[in-house]
Amino acid sequence: MIEAPGGFTLLEILIAISILAVGLLGVASMQVSAIRANDFARAQTEAATAGMDCIEKLMRLPYDDANLLVTGNPHTDSAPPAGYTINWNVTDNAPLNNTKTITVTVSWVDHGRAKNVQMSRMVPKVI
Repeated sequence: MIEAPGGFTLLEILIAISILAVGLLGVASMQVSAIRANDFARAQTEAATAGMDCIEKLMRLPYDDANLLVTGNPHTDSAPPAGYTINWNVTDNAPLNNTKTITVTVSWVDHGRAKNVQMSRMVPKVI
């Protein structure tokens, strides 16, 4: 009986390399998706932080300050972080009398798509 010599044939090596290449392409695709998701999470965190900073500044203002008047809606932050736009609207007596509701919207563009984060707080009139 004749035995085949030990080792791999050229065809077996080509098949193994092809399977390895398909697997590596799948891993590379997952890396690209993970990088984009991390970038979006960073941008969303920066937007939420900028929005909360804006709300905290507005809540320290006197109740009748010009930045808390309904007539200026929507108000715009003159110095937002780079790449972001911050606007806020003020509503009087909603949902309660002698209160103002401040709604801050932070907008940015992520991979060609407009994104935004919105948050609201109530400011009571202290008598």
